[in-house]
Order: sequence, then structure tokens, then C-alpha cells
Amino acid sequence: MKNNLLCLILLFASASCFAQFGVKAGLNFNSNGELKEVVTVGENIIEDSGDAKVGYHVGAYYNIDLGKLYLRPELVYTKTKSEYQSNAYDMSKIDVPVLLGLDVIGPLSVFAGPAFQYTLDNDFENATISDVKNDITVGFNFGAMVKIGNVGLDVRYERGFSENEASILDSNNVQIGTLDSRPSQIIFSLSLKL
Repeated sequence: MKNNLLCLILLFASASCFAQFGVKAGLNFNSNGELKEVVTVGENIIEDSGDAKVGYHVGAYYNIDLGKLYLRPELVYTKTKSEYQSNAYDMSKIDVPVLLGLDVIGPLSVFAGPAFQYTLDNDFENATISDVKNDITVGFNFGAMVKIGNVGLDVRYERGFSENEASILDSNNVQIGTLDSRPSQIIFSLSLKL
């Protein structure tokens, strides 16, 4: 048991020699999923895919250099917005992308990997909305990055894998619609290696 613990400590220490810590921030151009709202009793349903709005994110990363490959887990606070007809939908969440990257040529690299999301809060203007069905969901990120010294610029696309609906309630707390909170966004980030 002591040998396994010692090996684990040595592995972590050697990986830390090639690791880089940093901070990041940027803008998201986000569109959540579809709004389905019952207008009258029966089959009259409005479906609205919503308009994308600008949100933001701030966070930190840990980059482990593996030669031409790198592993980059991130911890990011994200605020997104979408607009459906006259109502705005705001969501805040914690994102944890775990990216595997490849240095392509010079300062250019490409990356992809899963993104785990934990919903902190969601708010639908002018209506009551329930909490999302699943607080923790999984999505996927892929993109490209340019590194110039200690500064990195990246653009990526993020998409949630499965629907994660919240119920829209009337004044009597009766469900009158659903809103898919699954993200579909383009993310622009500026990162700084510390």
C-alpha cells in the first residue's frame, strides 16, 4: 500500500513539473434549446428556438504538457442568456471541460473533450420557472487555440448532449410549457499562464 501511495505521489509530482496553471475569461455567444409553450388548452403550442445573446465566463485551467499532446482541465463560471419572444432566459453554471489538445504547428493547437456542467441558477423573465430536471449534465467542446508567450486565444464550440428541461409555470404553479436549457454556444476566451 505504501509503494502504491509513493508511486502516485511521484506520478503527480512529475506531472506537475510539466504543468501550467492559468486564468481565463471571455465571451459566449449562446443559444439554449427550444421553448415549447401551451397557448390554449388543447394542441396550440408555440415552439421558439430563441435568439442567441452574449454572455461571459471566468475561470482557471491546469495544463499538463505531454509533448505534442496536452491535457487541459478547466473550472469555469459561465453566465448565458437567450431571448424567447419577449422573455429573456438567464442561466449561471459551473463548467468543467476536460480537453485533450494537439499542437499542430507553431503556436496553433486544436482540442476536444467532454464538458461537465452544474446548473447554479436559471431565471425566465416575466414567468416562474422550475429548476432544471438535471443539475449535472454532460456536453462536448472542440476548438482551436493560438498561444503567444503566456497568453492564449481560443475559440470553441460547446453543445450539451441531452435535453435538460425546466418547466414554465403559470400563477397557479401549473405547467404551461418547457424550456430546454441545453447549451449550444460559441466561446471566445483569453487565457493567461501564471
